[in-house]
Amino acid sequence: MPEAALLGALRGLAPEGAGLGWADPRADHALMPGEAVPGAILSRQREFAAGRAAARAALAAFGVPAQALPMGADRAPVWPAGVVGSITHTAGACLAVALPSARCRGIGLDLEEDHPLDPDLWEMVLRPEERAGMTGAQAKAVFCAKEAAYKAQYSVSRTLYGFDGMRVNWRGAAFDAVFTQAVPPFDAGAQVEGQVVRVAGHLLALARL
Repeated sequence: MPEAALLGALRGLAPEGAGLGWADPRADHALMPGEAVPGAILSRQREFAAGRAAARAALAAFGVPAQALPMGADRAPVWPAGVVGSITHTAGACLAVALPSARCRGIGLDLEEDHPLDPDLWEMVLRPEERAGMTGAQAKAVFCAKEAAYKAQYSVSRTLYGFDGMRVNWRGAAFDAVFTQAVPPFDAGAQVEGQVVRVAGHLLALARL
């Protein structure tokens, strides 16, 4: 299990003072009252419970007591007052990051298995100007970056939009996810900064405001 490698990579991406957490989504983790995914299949229940376990570990890292983290009406985690955080998982690993909102307006985390993006998804994920000369591995990195950037901005905008709502500009492993349309309070042209790394057979992206 790549726990140490993934946590080490996340530590290198996360803001100073952020709490980090990891859990195995194939194992059983206890839920707290108020946390539930009614009707979900067993694998989804385990992923959800692992996400909450990882999130509680991240919160504990900077002194927040263990507490329920229910799912909101928009299906996003409801973090404690004064905290921003993000949860992500693949079939074999779950990660979470959290920190006081006084230090960060929003943070987004995405973990993907390091496989090329399915060509059937290119048109949905990539804007026309992003496709030129793109390989499947690069396309997957764009997907990962956009997922992390979307999560980071969502805690502020609470707005749903498609992959075409952002364009990714690369600076080595770092990126700027640029809004191609206004998503209040963000204007078109506003940017979410982040970074993507390859580690232990995964792509790991963290973006923050």
